[in-house]
Amino acid sequence: MDFFNKTGKMALGSRLRLLTAKVTEDAAKIYELYDVDFSPKWFPVFFTLSEDGEMTISEIATEIGHSQPSVTKIIKEMAAAGLVKDNLQSNDKRRNVVGLTEKGIEVADKIIKVQCGDIDLAIDSIISEATHNLWEAIEEWEFLLERKSLLKRVHEQKKLRESLDVEIVDYNPKYQAAFRSLNEEWISTYFEMEAADYKALDDPEAYILSKGGKIFVALYNGEPLGVCALIKMEDPVYDFEMAKMAVSPKAQGKNMGWLLGKAIILAAKDMGASKLYLESNTILKPAINLYHKLGFQKIIGRPTPYKRCNIQMELDL
Repeated sequence: MDFFNKTGKMALGSRLRLLTAKVTEDAAKIYELYDVDFSPKWFPVFFTLSEDGEMTISEIATEIGHSQPSVTKIIKEMAAAGLVKDNLQSNDKRRNVVGLTEKGIEVADKIIKVQCGDIDLAIDSIISEATHNLWEAIEEWEFLLERKSLLKRVHEQKKLRESLDVEIVDYNPKYQAAFRSLNEEWISTYFEMEAADYKALDDPEAYILSKGGKIFVALYNGEPLGVCALIKMEDPVYDFEMAKMAVSPKAQGKNMGWLLGKAIILAAKDMGASKLYLESNTILKPAINLYHKLGFQKIIGRPTPYKRCNIQMELDL
């Protein structure tokens, strides 16, 4: 169709719905060929009952991947057609089960033993004529989408595209206000500002840069929306601390934290560091996930000047 040639893969859902509608329309007429009064949407529930016998609504829903309300509605429709009986009492009096009626069993014999065989052969003929095996492709797509949804994949592409507009630059005094405000914003959102925060934020040149540290600023379309510092440590184990990472809420989802973290790690390596240290709090789940993604591992037992710190991590460079 010309429409789908214009839209491309963006209209995949619409194209699949049209294909589904076409197959479903034929399916309804196929039942008529075999003199069966049957709705195609009943088939998953009907087939499961014919294979497994009496079952509860929840068991059927789990088996076919439908919601319980959807299965309940189908059962009611099938019961009205005389194909199933519900409210059967099982050994457990609290569980109502459903099963096929004698009429349902007769219809199952006709549909599953005769009609399905003809349908399988008809679909095989389409597969033999086609360049690509749709049946195998559907199974593969289901597996891949179960592993990572289309939503997540689009989100990743959006982040990647937007990250191309992020520029990581060295700190200079014109970014001091942004360095302070961005850190104050995220700290105040979850915690309280502490004395150690003010030392670094009020005078980053004296507290960080003059002692051999670095500060990076993330610009998005020229606007400073993310910051992170590499603070020199007087420590026998750690050379530097990665600290004061803050990203504006309006810039989240643009890979800014990842780009800042990578810049910090690269700078530490260039300055001959062998180990990096950081402190955080486990309520900041996205941040903790980022640190793990950057390669940091949890450690325990070090003193900290921050009340809010409940996790410490290190990175071997």
